[in-house]
Amino acid sequence: MKIALIGYGKMGRMVEAVALRHGLEVKERFMDVKPFSSDSKTKNLLEDVSVLIDFSVPEAVLGNIKSACDISKNIVVGTTGWYDQLEDVKKMVEKSKIGMVYASNFSLGINLFYRIVERAAELFRKFEDYDPFIEEAHHKFKKDSPSGTALVLKKIIENQYDKKNIPITSVRAGYIPGKHRVSFDSTVDIVSLEHTARNREGFAEGAILAAKWIKSRKGFFEFQEVLKTFE
Repeated sequence: MKIALIGYGKMGRMVEAVALRHGLEVKERFMDVKPFSSDSKTKNLLEDVSVLIDFSVPEAVLGNIKSACDISKNIVVGTTGWYDQLEDVKKMVEKSKIGMVYASNFSLGINLFYRIVERAAELFRKFEDYDPFIEEAHHKFKKDSPSGTALVLKKIIENQYDKKNIPITSVRAGYIPGKHRVSFDSTVDIVSLEHTARNREGFAEGAILAAKWIKSRKGFFEFQEVLKTFE
């Protein structure tokens, strides 16, 4: 199986290392000096590539998805900061008949964390004394704030509480790979659930799993849907 990387920063390099360990071949690497597009030269370069994996930047990701649609290549998108246009992207992907998997966070641990938070919110919503809130911290180079993961957590809690004012506190400092904490606070105690990434390898493993899964599929999928097929 051959893949191509869109974005070749720290995450792109980690995805490459994990891909090689899984026996995949990285055919092309697109970056600032070699941008991804849908021109005939790029299409020829990617003729035998099964899946593109995008860990680029928010301002480029929509163009990258459009180019993937134009050249009929399946894509895995780990870049965040575009979810306000999610419905438009879904229509574009479905119209082009490619396959796409996206996630705010491809870590297997964080995706299991989503389910734990959903169950916790379901329990705590029954008691008015407990107020939920979210805290997240990432390295100083991360451009979007709050993180896509924090926004997913916010949506999960809001769906249980049926309200839209769950607060998020964000920190951008140092070299933190990623930390997310969900808490339920009352006058007598506080209950907190936390996920801390040790490094970027977990994100890369999830992205490669998604790439293998979407290789022969068409349609628009969130990573949670991929994981459910393994249950």
